[in-house]
Amino acid sequence: MAADAASTPTQSGAQSTASSAPAGPPAAQARVVMSPSEVSRALRRMAHEILERNKGHEGLVLMGIPSRGVPLAHRLAAIIEEVEGAVVPVGALDVTMHRDDLRRQPTRPVLPTTMPPGGVDDRVVVLVDDVLYSGRTIRAALEALTELGRPRAVRLAVLVDRGHRELPIRADHVGKNLPTSSAERVKVALAESDGTDEVRISGGDR
Repeated sequence: MAADAASTPTQSGAQSTASSAPAGPPAAQARVVMSPSEVSRALRRMAHEILERNKGHEGLVLMGIPSRGVPLAHRLAAIIEEVEGAVVPVGALDVTMHRDDLRRQPTRPVLPTTMPPGGVDDRVVVLVDDVLYSGRTIRAALEALTELGRPRAVRLAVLVDRGHRELPIRADHVGKNLPTSSAERVKVALAESDGTDEVRISGGDR
């Protein structure tokens, strides 16, 4: 009994010390920076910008970069069809084997590349992706595109431009310019793969 009694203050003291220890900073919560309605409005505006820049739908081809660039390309094509009453060809362009970080991250799934009806020769190809960051994915896409043909022009449409470019690449059509720190993460969710449309940002010091 004495041993038990002697151990009681020690245990209580340990609990007291633990409870009085300063708590660490709370985990950073992801912030929604684009709601479903904002994603929808951004895509509609981008589709109109694409049509205005091209002076209509003639000669347009949309090439989505997997994975989320592909459903975004199909949505833009659907809006263009609604506005113009004409179907714009859509394809998918996998860039895996053209990335410049393959040696550092060699295990990557190769996703399908789908040639749009009519090909890309002498067409205005709009590359579509969800987030523009360093520019290295787009560099790889430009290289992959040369294997499919010779477009008349290549343009870039992205839902989010988060900055921090490492290459001289810019987007022609942007849904949202989103200032970020390099420590932050930007996550695009789409209904086709994630059940909802939204853009979230997490991490960093914000």
